Amino acid sequence: MSPDGEVDRPVPQGYSERDLRGPAEPAPSRGPSGAARGLLMVLGVAALAVVVLLGAQATGVFPDFRNPFTKEQTNRSQPPLLKSIQDLSRYVAAEGNFQVVVDLQNDRKNVPEFLLNQRTLFVGAGSVQAYVDFGKIAEGALTVSPDGKSVEVKLPAPQLDQTNLDLEKSYVVSEQRGLLNRVNDLVKGDPNRQQQVYRMAEERITTAARDSGLQARAEENTRKMLEGLLRSLGYEKVTVTYTAP
Repeated sequence: MSPDGEVDRPVPQGYSERDLRGPAEPAPSRGPSGAARGLLMVLGVAALAVVVLLGAQATGVFPDFRNPFTKEQTNRSQPPLLKSIQDLSRYVAAEGNFQVVVDLQNDRKNVPEFLLNQRTLFVGAGSVQAYVDFGKIAEGALTVSPDGKSVEVKLPAPQLDQTNLDLEKSYVVSEQRGLLNRVNDLVKGDPNRQQQVYRMAEERITTAARDSGLQARAEENTRKMLEGLLRSLGYEKVTVTYTAP
């Protein structure tokens, strides 16, 4: 008899006392805790809900859901301001298209170019219109002969309109800037840095338009237009003259 009161049993030959004890009891399983199981359940339900919603959206049951993180653009520009309205009575008789090359360099004496220098090679494209202002025709500018067969018209001389620089067709070929110029751009910048180049291109186009004979072309075109118009009204002779500019 063992000390704990159990009767000792003889061990058969070929067996050990461990064999007589039977199979050991399995160790208790270590599954997830209650909190972990609850979290897994919530995540599973959420994933299932997303799948159901996406499927319903794809089949057209629900309307499309907008992405809450889509890129948005806000336009805070001010409305156009109407400053003046003028009645125009111009006849545009000719238009010239020009292209100029501006090579502008700004530097300082006795300062190396790699430190302080700004050189821009710019190709500017623009147009200039030549027009006759019919609103300035003086009283008595139209004279008809007694027999009604001839007419004389006196017009103001053609004028050149302001140069229209086309920025879509203009471009910078190259630009060289010194070290200090680049540092200055990083610190405060200069959004109007190209204005000087644009202004010089406009001035050169205006000069080219004056030297191109555009105003003489406008005189000839206006004369032909009025001759055709007045002859269609029955006048046999039409004379068009221009006053001094």
